[in-house]
Amino acid sequence: MSPILELGPDATTTGTMTSDGPPRHVQGQVRSMTPIDPDQRPRISLLGTSAMLFEAPGELDLQTQRRIWALGRRAATWEGIREAVPGMSNLMLTFDRPPRQPASLAAALNDAWAEAEEMSLEGKTVVLPVQYGGDFGPHLSDVVAHTGLAVDEIVALHSEPLYTVYALGSHPGYCYLGGMDPRIAAPRRKVPVLGLPGGAVSIGGVQTGVSASTGPSGWNTIGHTDMSFFDPSRTNPAMLAPGDMIRFSVERIVR
Repeated sequence: MSPILELGPDATTTGTMTSDGPPRHVQGQVRSMTPIDPDQRPRISLLGTSAMLFEAPGELDLQTQRRIWALGRRAATWEGIREAVPGMSNLMLTFDRPPRQPASLAAALNDAWAEAEEMSLEGKTVVLPVQYGGDFGPHLSDVVAHTGLAVDEIVALHSEPLYTVYALGSHPGYCYLGGMDPRIAAPRRKVPVLGLPGGAVSIGGVQTGVSASTGPSGWNTIGHTDMSFFDPSRTNPAMLAPGDMIRFSVERIVR
């Protein structure tokens, strides 16, 4: 499962490493590392000189995400890795300094992924009261038009699952959730909303999430919750973490 390494002009590589640690020696510039078949194998790419992105193959599901958590836990122990940050079916590694042998690091990630087993994280369960529709859910009608479902059906399908927090990202405290019913999936908006308020409950493609602070978003906002997700004054500023669970409780539907 080793990737193909694409090097920039006049680049050369030297040195060795094992799958248990980061690379030691390299010269030259690496632009990207992509497996032959990205649909079946992981995709690995450099983010400038300070980070590397590992993208898992296959569907976005909890089994894959649990392996991402396990991969992140292992990679975080490697020498030269500053941080291992799980995303949605992906893992970003940041470096203390640019790696001198990125191809070997990519090979180590592939080996670790092949060995990774699902990691179950025991988190807390949070119930979020949500007001659906109205001024706080301006795009609920767009989801109705796209899916052909009635408002009550969309609200029922959205509030039924117990969602798993897959990853944090986008902005401080924001959580990406897995487990939404595909029947209420809706494409992201062509023109983003620039001032979406914190607490906005939205749908983007097959995902749903809650904005932790005011900012731009291209997702379809269907409701609002008053829960605060990020407080910089706390020891752990983010209220939620990967492995936590969320259930949306219908507080009100505004038609």
